[in-house]
Order: sequence, then structure tokens, then C-alpha cells
Amino acid sequence: MTITVTDVLSIIRKIADISLVWLIFYFILKNIRNNVKLSLLLKGVIFIIILKLISQWLGFVTIGLLLEYIIQWGPVALIIIFQPEIRTILEQLGRSQLLGRHKILTVDERERMVYEMVNAIDYLRKERIGALIVIERDISLGNYIDKAKKIYADLSSDLLIALFYEGNPLHDGGVIIQGDRITCAGAVFPTSSSPKLNRRLGTRHRAALGLAEETDAICIVVSEETGRVSIALKGELLYNLNLDDVRMLLIDELRPKQDAEFDEEEIIDEEEIYEENNE
Repeated sequence: MTITVTDVLSIIRKIADISLVWLIFYFILKNIRNNVKLSLLLKGVIFIIILKLISQWLGFVTIGLLLEYIIQWGPVALIIIFQPEIRTILEQLGRSQLLGRHKILTVDERERMVYEMVNAIDYLRKERIGALIVIERDISLGNYIDKAKKIYADLSSDLLIALFYEGNPLHDGGVIIQGDRITCAGAVFPTSSSPKLNRRLGTRHRAALGLAEETDAICIVVSEETGRVSIALKGELLYNLNLDDVRMLLIDELRPKQDAEFDEEEIIDEEEIYEENNE
């Protein structure tokens, strides 16, 4: 059997076609995973489909008919009801960086970054200075950066403290960090409407959780009233953390994904560097 050039091109086109479809599904599922509301929506849709199959298998006519109507008209209802969430995931797909973070930090760069941030957080919490520090990861925060005050400066504890000082006009907004540089200050983020959030928590905590629900960013909050430190991550708010918890969480979350198999060894190395810096 002779294989012609046309056959080879046909095979290449089919492979490219299937690869593009899988790539689209990958980015959609990745962004759904990073968005709490859309994750719950996807689970609800899967539950309805499974329930429909079970009712059809057991011969439940009434419930099967109701579920059929839901499946038939559900997409239209979902588009209307969840229009903000659908718009959010489309925006995330547009803002996502195909090759991950813009800069892969070395161990020394990550440790220096964590060291400077922990020093700033320690000062801010002791002085009861409110702060919201956001670290960009795979999902771009360009939409928020565009509306904030650009800085583009090397990360340092002194600069972070100065940005959140009460006399600074930018102290009420959030600071966004890309790689090991402070990109902007005075950023405004969407607030969370989660019923699980304590009503006593203020705007900074709600903004941090709101951003963590829509992106994969790490959002660090220092309470102005209590001096307590919290971190919003992956749609959850970790409240009242000590400095060691903050340091270990940052080291773990900022580590490149491809280095996951060396987790334990790298954590030990970074702890030793941190202790040397403290000395």
C-alpha cells in the first residue's frame, strides 16, 4: 500500500484538528477549576445528566420528563442566570498566559521575595496597617493592572510598607506583584458575595476572596483593626495565620509545577536560606 503526500497531509490535519479541540477543552476546564462558582455550576450540570440517565434506566417517566425539559431549556436559562460568571471565564481565557507565569523564579529569587514580603507583613501587622498584596500566577491580572497606578519596581519590604502607609494616597487599594517585581498599587478587585464569609470581615478580605474565586492569584490580607494576617487562595480564605504559616504557604505555592517531585528537598533548602537571612 502506497502512502501519498495527500494521505500524510490528511493525517496531519486530523491530528491538528483533534489537538486544537483538546487544547480548547483544557483551557476551559482549567479556568473552570480556578473559578469556584463555575465549578459548582459544572457539578450541577453533571448531576442533572447523571440523574436523567438513572431515571431513564429505572423507567421513572415523570421525573424523566421534567429532567428532559430542564436539559432542553437549561442552556438558555444558564446563559441568562450565570451571565456574569460566563463572561468572567471568557475574560480569563483571553487574559490567560499560554506558557504559564511570565517569569520562572529561581530558588534564591523566590526565597528573597518571600523574605521581603514576610518582613513587610510582620511590620504591617504589628503597626495595624491594613494591606492587600496580590501575587499573579498563571491567570493574568492585566485587567486590574491597567486601571491601577503603575510602579514596576523591585520588590522590597520598605516599598511595600511605604505603599500601605496611611498617608499614601494608594494605601486603600491592592498591590499586584508579577514575578519578583511590584507592578502596580491602588488596584481595585471584585468583592466576594460568599455566604460563608464572616460578616465582621472588611472590604479587603472580601476583595481578596473575590479575586481568589475568579483567578489563581495569591491574595494576602493584613487587617487594619486586628493586625491578623489572612490569605485567600483557590476560592478559600485562610484566616489568622502566623508568619511561619505565611512563609511556608508562599514557598510552596510559588514553586514551579515541574519541580513538584522535589518538594521535600526544596523546602528544606529554602528553610536553610531563610534561617541564614534571619541571622
